[in-house]
Amino acid sequence: MPIVAPSILAADFSNLKKDIEMVNQSEAEWFHLDVMDGVFVPNISYGMPVIKAIDELTDKVMDVHLMIVQPERYIKEFKEVGADVLTVHYEACTHLHRTVQAIKDEGMKAGVALNPHTPVHLLEDIIHDIDLLLIMSVNPGFGGQKFIQNTYEKLVQASELIERKNADVLIEIDGGVGMGNAAQLVQLGADVLVAGSSVFNSPNPSQTIFDLVNTGKFSG
Repeated sequence: MPIVAPSILAADFSNLKKDIEMVNQSEAEWFHLDVMDGVFVPNISYGMPVIKAIDELTDKVMDVHLMIVQPERYIKEFKEVGADVLTVHYEACTHLHRTVQAIKDEGMKAGVALNPHTPVHLLEDIIHDIDLLLIMSVNPGFGGQKFIQNTYEKLVQASELIERKNADVLIEIDGGVGMGNAAQLVQLGADVLVAGSSVFNSPNPSQTIFDLVNTGKFSG
């Protein structure tokens, strides 16, 4: 069964505590937290104070996705506010290996994200050093976007790379994930499903999380 990571970007920020409590009581194992700087992506989201506040309300894994330039400047600070998994973008890191090692040195799991146009094979030399490979299935920056179909092929390529290298890496899919594609994603090798709009816009968010978690049972 996949790990489901509800994306807080899609939550109700006027009543955030209510949505945090809903996730706490659901079968979701992770919170997915998108940090955007308005430079790497054309949008600005929340920052460290919000992450710290959420961390104080939950015992679940804090999966922090940095869509920012020069993410290496803030690694220690994100650890201090509660990040358990810290993911940086391949496209934002000149010295990716150094950044990954700095994340691990702080005691966090290290993830690397790929934009839709970035091929999987570029991670061949670093696949043994990371814990998470995040495949963006939309162009990063905004929630509620349409799933990019080429993601399925990239997911297959990522699974093959991890298997060929005998690496211990989770594959996470972020963007446009819902009940319409979850089963196929799990079948092709996805371990973590980031779900934003499909959860928080649902009439019954906790049931939607339950259905996403259990989609692996029916994916063959």
